[in-house]
Amino acid sequence: MAEAYERFRTGYPEALFDLVTGYLGRPVRRALEIGAGTGKATRLFASRGVAVTATDPDQAMLTELRRHVPTRVETVRAAFEELRPGETYELVYAAAALHWTDPRDRWPRMAALLRPDGVFASFAGPVRLADPAVREAVRSARAPFLSRDEVPAQDRTPSVDDMQWPGTELRRSEWFTDVRQSVIERRLSMTAADYVGYLSTVSAYLELPAPARAQVLDRIERVLPETVPLAADVVVHLARRRAVP
Repeated sequence: MAEAYERFRTGYPEALFDLVTGYLGRPVRRALEIGAGTGKATRLFASRGVAVTATDPDQAMLTELRRHVPTRVETVRAAFEELRPGETYELVYAAAALHWTDPRDRWPRMAALLRPDGVFASFAGPVRLADPAVREAVRSARAPFLSRDEVPAQDRTPSVDDMQWPGTELRRSEWFTDVRQSVIERRLSMTAADYVGYLSTVSAYLELPAPARAQVLDRIERVLPETVPLAADVVVHLARRRAVP
């Protein structure tokens, strides 16, 4: 699965780094990454001189990550809930990983990892089919197995609302302030095989029993064109840690 994540998951644009550091208002020297996976976001921040500590509970993911990042990147095998307060950072971020964390004490834990003037960033980019006809064909193909395949908002925020999750949670948290949501527009294309490979890394499919997963992915690949146009916008949420909760 680590190899599939590395091969099929898209990276992050330079504009993301500029957006985060522009919000922070100063250069980022040290950052902590939650759920780093194979380092798609890690390499963006590390390439711009940030000393990144990349955490992930899966050793295979971290092993793959080490192949793609500078040696100065520190790796820690741990889930978010296993990280203990102590060292604090200017920036803590999660790239398409926040939905794996426990919501019960997510924000006090996050705040404990940040300096009083630190910033939290969450960014994710649901890769959506750009062609409505292809989108409908895929929806029909997966319907016997999944009604939808995107990660739902954990607080059930309607998709039409101006502020989406996790910004909605951050606004309600006593630990954070100045919550902002931005979108970096991005258009991509993949081969049909690569798009199905991408779907094989999406949590909705990973949670299916292996036989069902293989069957639904095969059904989807059969209805795809040779080249698949995609809308892969990156949705970014930023918030500042309150000095006193």
